[in-house]
Amino acid sequence: MRLTIDAALKGKCPKTVLGWISAQVEAPASSPALLAELDNCQEAILRLAEPRAVLESPQILATRAAYKALGKDPARYRGAAEALLRRVIAGKGLPRINAVVDIINLVSIESLLPIGLYNLAQVHGDIVFRAGRAGETYKGIGKYDLNLEGLPVFCDAIAPHGSPTSDSERTMVTSETKKVLAVIISFGGKEGLDRWTQRMSGLFSDHASASSCETQIIS
Repeated sequence: MRLTIDAALKGKCPKTVLGWISAQVEAPASSPALLAELDNCQEAILRLAEPRAVLESPQILATRAAYKALGKDPARYRGAAEALLRRVIAGKGLPRINAVVDIINLVSIESLLPIGLYNLAQVHGDIVFRAGRAGETYKGIGKYDLNLEGLPVFCDAIAPHGSPTSDSERTMVTSETKKVLAVIISFGGKEGLDRWTQRMSGLFSDHASASSCETQIIS
């Protein structure tokens, strides 16, 4: 499987870089140690003098700017990191799904970057990161059908299956998933991506029994 960035998307969002991690995993309920990491991260945000200021960080602003460049309203279609941060700031906390999904959410709010997560058993052929086309939709996880036109999307040989806003039910990770692909999406360049791919790999090893872990930066 190859993962590439479409030239047309790159033309409109020239600083787009992807950091991907693939691994064999187990996805049980999160351990007390992982739940403690999630709680500590949330509490650190809430302890800030002005928690909402994090919503104006360079990473969040770069995601909003990319959506605008592609013709999508970032107030209606938020990047996943911003959506998670808004949950935390509102006191709703992060959802608890399984160890793999919880790790993705933790790294997303730490890095302030959206992360796609896919069950590789349901991904077919190569993946391209491109802008959604007119008429393209999919059912988001726990959501309605998303209008993908103008939204940055991951598309395999079948159809789009993920985006920085919400991934699809087709490739969602459940407790039965054995091999995953996680993609950290930066619209502001590659600075820090190595750190976050290594952070995720370590969490997968510590809390999801990861093996055969590979990482790569794609620009």
